[in-house]
Amino acid sequence: MEWIVLGVFVLGYLAIALEHPIRIDKAASALLTGTLTWALFVLGMDEFAPHLQGEFADFMAHFQGTPGTEQAVFLEHRLLHHVQEIASILFFLMGAMTIVELVDAHEGFAVITNRIRTKKKVTLMWVIAVLTFFLSSVLDNLTTAIVMVSLLRKLIDDKETRWIYGGMVIIAANAGGAWSPIGDVTTTMLWIGGQITTGATISNLFLPSLVALVAPLMFLTFRMKGEVERPVVPIDHKLEPTTAAERNLVFALGIGGLLFVPVFKTVTHLPPFMGMMMSLGVIWVATEWMHRNKNHEERSALSVLTILRKIDTASVLFFLGILLAVAALQEIGLLIDAAGMLKAGLNDIYLINLTIGFLSAVVDNVPLVAASMGMYEVVASGADLGAWDAAFVQDGPFWQFLAFCAGTGGSMLIIGSAAGVAVMGLEKIDFMWYVRRISGLAVLSYLCGALSYWLMHGL
Repeated sequence: MEWIVLGVFVLGYLAIALEHPIRIDKAASALLTGTLTWALFVLGMDEFAPHLQGEFADFMAHFQGTPGTEQAVFLEHRLLHHVQEIASILFFLMGAMTIVELVDAHEGFAVITNRIRTKKKVTLMWVIAVLTFFLSSVLDNLTTAIVMVSLLRKLIDDKETRWIYGGMVIIAANAGGAWSPIGDVTTTMLWIGGQITTGATISNLFLPSLVALVAPLMFLTFRMKGEVERPVVPIDHKLEPTTAAERNLVFALGIGGLLFVPVFKTVTHLPPFMGMMMSLGVIWVATEWMHRNKNHEERSALSVLTILRKIDTASVLFFLGILLAVAALQEIGLLIDAAGMLKAGLNDIYLINLTIGFLSAVVDNVPLVAASMGMYEVVASGADLGAWDAAFVQDGPFWQFLAFCAGTGGSMLIIGSAAGVAVMGLEKIDFMWYVRRISGLAVLSYLCGALSYWLMHGL
C-alpha cells in the first residue's frame, strides 16, 4: 500500500508542477493529494511502520476506549498531531499576509519607494537588490517580490530591462529570506519546528546569504551600462485614501509588529503564531481607531475585514494539502527510508543539502523541507555525540545549511520559489528567457553562498 500512496503523491506533485498547462490550481491538487494519501494510508495499512510500533504500544497501555477501535483512534491522534504543527504554520502565514496587505492598502510602502531617485542602471540594481534583501528578511520573500515588482513598474519603462531587474529581485528575495526565521516559509517551518533558533540562524546564515546576493551583483556591475528610462506617470487628481501621517504610522506598526514576533517567542516560549496574532490585533485596533471618524466607504476600504478577503487563501490551502501529504509519507516510513538512502549514498550533510537545494529549483521547497524534517530527528545535545549526530542538534549545521539551500536553490528556475512564481505571473516573464538570462546568475549565487557557509563551518 505504501507504494500506492507514494504513486498518488508523485501524481499530485506532477499536477502541482504542471499547474499552468493543465489549468488546475495547485491548491486544489495539493488538497486532493493530502487527503487521498491519508485516506489510502488508513484504509490500506496492514501493520504499522517500525518507527510507530513503539508509540502504538505506549498508546495501548493507556487506551480506555471501545475495544476494536484502538487502531482507528491511534491514527486519528497521529493525524491531529500533524495538524497541530501544520495549523501553527498556517495561522502564522495568515497573520503575516494580513498585516502586509493592510500596510499596502494604506500605501505604507511608499515610505520606501518614494525615496529612490537614481536612474543609473548599476546603482539602481544595487539599490533594488539590497532593499529586496533586507525587506524580505522582515516581510517574506513572496510579499517582498510583489512589492518590488510594483516598484519596478514605477521606475523602469523598458520590459526587457525590467525583467532583468525582476530576476535579480527573485535572487535577492530568496537570499534575504534564508537568514531570517520570518523571511521564508521554509525557514519559518524549521524555526517553528524547533530545528533552528532566531539568534543562531541570523548569525550563521547572514554572511552566506549576503555572499549569495553580492556574487551576481558583482557580475552584473561590469555588464550593465547607461540609465533606465522612467515611465510616464499620468496625473491623477483623485484623493489619496490615507494621509502621510497615517501611512507612516501603519508602516511602522506593520514592520514593528513583524519584528516583534521572534522577540515574543524568545520571551514567552509560546508558538510564533501567537506573537503574530498579537501584532495583528494591535494594528487592527490602531487602524480601526484611526479611521473611526471617516465615512463608511473609506472605513470599509481600509478595514481589516476587507483586507482579509484579499489575502491569498489559495496559498494557505496549498500549504495545508502538501504538508498533509508529506506527513502521510512520514507516517508510512518512506521518509525514514529516504533518509537512510541519502546517508548511505552521500554520507555528507553538505552534499545532502546541496542536492536538496538543486531539487528545490524543480520541486517546491516547502514539501522538500517538510520531508527533510520528517526524515531526520532533532538530536539532543551531548558531549558523546558522533560527528553525524552532532550535525542534527538544534541549530546544527544540517538544519542551518538546509534553510540556506532550500531557500536560495529555488532561484535557479523561475518556478522554483514562491517569489519566482509571483514575479513570473505579474511580469509575464518567459520560462526559457529566465533560463537563458537569469539561471546562470542564480547558480552562481547559490554556489558562492553555499561555499561561504562550508568555509565557515565545514572545515
